[in-house]
Amino acid sequence: MAKSMEKMQKEVDQYISQFKEGYFSPLAMLARMTEELGELSREVNHYYGEKPKKASEDEKEIKEELGDMLFVLICFANSLDINLEEAHDLVMEKFRTRDKDRWTKIEENEGQD
Repeated sequence: MAKSMEKMQKEVDQYISQFKEGYFSPLAMLARMTEELGELSREVNHYYGEKPKKASEDEKEIKEELGDMLFVLICFANSLDINLEEAHDLVMEKFRTRDKDRWTKIEENEGQD
């Protein structure tokens, strides 16, 4: 069963709340997110780019790196009391209105024989 973003935010908050240190500062959180993005970029480059892994490097999956990014993003949002479902809705509304004619749409019958 899929988890809602609200449930994921609560789950992360419960995890972080058990530690005295709590959430990192926004600047530290941004640095952590940048670090995780670098790790994701490295994996994407190994799988789809021209840079093969060294024999000494651990094998990681893009899925794991995306999970790390999601965890840090949720921590960042929680630390600033931002509801990610609301943030998502705002962005989707922007794409549906401002960017509605930006890309070439697939015709309803396209690709059907």
